[in-house]
Formats: sequence, structure tokens, C-alpha cells
Amino acid sequence: MGPDRFGIHHPTLERIAADLLVSRDLGVAIALVVGGGNIFRGVNVSEKGTHRVTGDLMGMLATVMNALALESAMEKAGLAARTMSALAMPQICETYERRRALRHIEEGRVVLLAGGTGNPFFTTDTTAVLRAAELGAEAVLKATDVDGVYSADPKYDSNAKRYDRLTHQEALERNLKVMDSTAFALARENRMPIIVFSIREKGAIAAVLRGEGRATVVGN
Repeated sequence: MGPDRFGIHHPTLERIAADLLVSRDLGVAIALVVGGGNIFRGVNVSEKGTHRVTGDLMGMLATVMNALALESAMEKAGLAARTMSALAMPQICETYERRRALRHIEEGRVVLLAGGTGNPFFTTDTTAVLRAAELGAEAVLKATDVDGVYSADPKYDSNAKRYDRLTHQEALERNLKVMDSTAFALARENRMPIIVFSIREKGAIAAVLRGEGRATVVGN
């Protein structure tokens, strides 16, 4: 949503699409898990009385909208992309299937993974680690608002310590909010490195892939 309070900010989409194009040209295969909080957060309506399952399903639909918008921006930038949803909606996009996703990646497309896991009660963090493990990814890049993992929220605590590198165990013991507990447990089990960086800067994704970006690496 960029600087806006809600919705889709097209200059931000264009910036991310350009960054992904450069990243692909580095020779990196990319699968992208898309969230939906700029449009709808299921947890918000569940707190107001809507059943949690219903709220989560509505949130999954928001991720599909974002994926389609980003796919359009990527295609416009000259980067082949394909949206795949964990929820079947064949008139809108392909349904996620591991072998088909791998085929798209092998053919040079960026795969946009929408619809979460297709199940309520699971976050996009968990989806990211799950799909990374399924597709044989080397790492999960977690794009956030801050340039790494801190001991506390740096927006509110000026004394927060920033970490350059952590093990999965250290992050757990220090109760650092790298990802939700289900996602983090899955990452540790699969020995999946998590690279946390800020998406706010132009070229941030490519910079991290080149080893030049400011980020925190969480791994074994």
C-alpha cells in the first residue's frame, strides 16, 4: 500500500516489479508469497465477532487480489509471472500444484503464491516457509518495514539492538519476533535460512541477493 493507509499503491508495485526483474537477471529463481493486509486482515474482523475461519478465508482472497496486481505490474515491466492460488478459482488464476509451480520456475517465470496455505489459522509466514521447503528454495527472504531483526521494536525503543546474524535457536530463546512460531519451527526443522530485510528501499531485493543489502540472517 506504499504511503497510503489502505489499498494498492501502483508506484510501489512498479518499484517492486523492477526490483524483481533485476533479481531474476542475477540468475535467481523466485517464488513470491503475497500477503493481503493492505486490503483485509482476517484477524481484525474475527476480533469483532466474525468467525475466525470466515475472516481467514476473506484474508486469503485479499492475497489473490494483490498477487494479480503484482503479476500485472511484473508483466508490464517485462518479467514473466504466474499467479497460483491455494484456493481453486480457475477463472482467475491457476491452482497451486507443486510440480506445475516448479515447471513455471524452470521456464523462467516468477511464481506468485496466493491464497495462503488454503487453510485457516495459518499465516503467510507459515506459507512462505512451507512453499520454500516444497519447492527446494535455498532461503526465505522476509520483506518487512525494518532492516533486520531487533531485540525490540526500533520504532518504539531507541535502545533496540540490531542483529546481523542469529541461529534459529538464539532467535527462539530470545523470543525475537522473526516469524510466527509455526513458521519458525518449520524453518528450523528444514534448516531453512531466513533473511529479514526492509522492502522500503529501491532495489532492496537485488541488494540482499548480491550480499550487499542490510539484513539479518537467521539460520543454523
